[in-house]
Amino acid sequence: MSLFAELKRRNVIRVGIAYAIVAWFLAQIAEFAFENFGAPDWVLKSVVVILLLGLPLALFFAWAFELTPEGVKREKDVDRSKSITTRTGRQLDYVIIAVLALAVTWFSWDKFAANTALEHVPETEVQVTTSDEPHENTPEAAADKSVAVLPFIAMSSGQDDEYFADGLTEEILNSLAQLPELLVTARTSAFSFKGQDISIQEIASALGVQHIVEGSVRRSGDRLRVTAQLIRAEDAFHMWSKNYDSTSTDTIAVQEDIAEKIAAALDVVLDEKKREAMKQAGLRDVEAFTIYQKALEIYERAHGETEIIEGLRQANVLFEQVIKRVTSFSEVYVAHSDLFTHMLSDDALGRHATTVTADDLANAYPSAIADYAAAERYAKSPEFRLMTELDLAFISGNWRGMGGRIQRALAEPGCFDGNWTPVTADVFGYSEQLLQRSYGILKCDPRRSLSWFNTARSALKSGDKEEALRIAREGSEIAPGSWLATVLIRALVANGLHQEARREIDDRIQNEMLALALKALVAAHEGDQARLNALIEKVRATGRTDYFWMIIISAWGGNQEEHWP
Repeated sequence: MSLFAELKRRNVIRVGIAYAIVAWFLAQIAEFAFENFGAPDWVLKSVVVILLLGLPLALFFAWAFELTPEGVKREKDVDRSKSITTRTGRQLDYVIIAVLALAVTWFSWDKFAANTALEHVPETEVQVTTSDEPHENTPEAAADKSVAVLPFIAMSSGQDDEYFADGLTEEILNSLAQLPELLVTARTSAFSFKGQDISIQEIASALGVQHIVEGSVRRSGDRLRVTAQLIRAEDAFHMWSKNYDSTSTDTIAVQEDIAEKIAAALDVVLDEKKREAMKQAGLRDVEAFTIYQKALEIYERAHGETEIIEGLRQANVLFEQVIKRVTSFSEVYVAHSDLFTHMLSDDALGRHATTVTADDLANAYPSAIADYAAAERYAKSPEFRLMTELDLAFISGNWRGMGGRIQRALAEPGCFDGNWTPVTADVFGYSEQLLQRSYGILKCDPRRSLSWFNTARSALKSGDKEEALRIAREGSEIAPGSWLATVLIRALVANGLHQEARREIDDRIQNEMLALALKALVAAHEGDQARLNALIEKVRATGRTDYFWMIIISAWGGNQEEHWP
């Protein structure tokens, strides 16, 4: 008897087919369940590996053993004349047919019914405040235990002393942010007062907090002197202060002690779990947090420059040094990914930078995916894990179960809003939930222009044009920025304030293409076709191949069939 015939007689082929179908079906169920319960990707990968390893075992047992009326026996011990492999084979055929029917049903539901259901996910009812009274989630309604850690002043003039002081400040801030009892102002807002001669009361009022931490750092060789103090803003009372005289090797211990003493002064009861969370926050590496501050300076400056790609390249050189020293610092991977997403988005929009090569573009997508996967893997808080997991799913195209991911991410308290979470939430119809979370983020990061931009855009997307305009106007006074200016103009147009919108375009928008596009929006909203056509001709005359704005302008004008050159 040939090998193939013997494989058929022992039902090895049928077992292999049945196992493959059942394993595939189980993997589909596992993928659906894990994604909707928010399990990390490694869980599903582990299940798939186990199922794959089970196939050779199933084939081996089908070859070596046989099912008989007396139970399972070794094949060589079974009398061929009494073998029931034919009957067993027919039963396996029934199993294969049944599982195939289930698989087809599952496939049909997954491709059609599930996608349709996502469009009708009920949204949580929320109440949006449109009056001038302080909203419970706005900066005016600060929690009792609210604190801002201002940048410590570098009292010495060494080459990296200022970056060292900033790094020490951020490590303290990150430690305090792990305590749920405290509302801690985010770095962007706290550092916005760096180098300014403003009173403690004014800073506290602007940040919406009741306490301020300030201090100074002096380094001389290996000697380190750190002064820190906690001040109650209302009456400038020093609730706690201390001088630390030590060496540079004690920096992390000094930082930890400062954070714990501040928490105790604010009546936070620290148990071992909270202490461990505080210790695990941040970089815990003096050289790494100094380099990280240099990188952030370049990174933030790059976002205000025309040649953003080159600035981000310089920042990534330093981010990679940080990664080499502290592999498990999740935040650095999110910042490192920004270069790659800018390359990809610019290329998709027809903005072809001369400094970006074909190899750069080929490597950009896998590099971005790798960064977000690492950020998720090393996330130290549920909030950061859920946000980076959502961002990873979005940029990788893994959109199944996206509604559940968005709801879980938006429901998690905290001050991190993710890179792509606001865009994803708006597109998938969760603008009102995003708006509620954005109010909370404004409480801890009121001096960041992007916080106001996300909040105003969410209000606009949720249909509350008056609230969008209120937020955009207030934010433009507190933390002006180019992105916020665009949503301010859109809110003005939505409210029919066309003349004011034109003035804002002339006053705030520096980019030629963006200015033309926003003027086209105003003309389209007014129904002024002649003005719109003239602006379209100006756009054509620029010779730019910015497909994004070309498509948007056509849509605003109601010309869906327009083909741009």
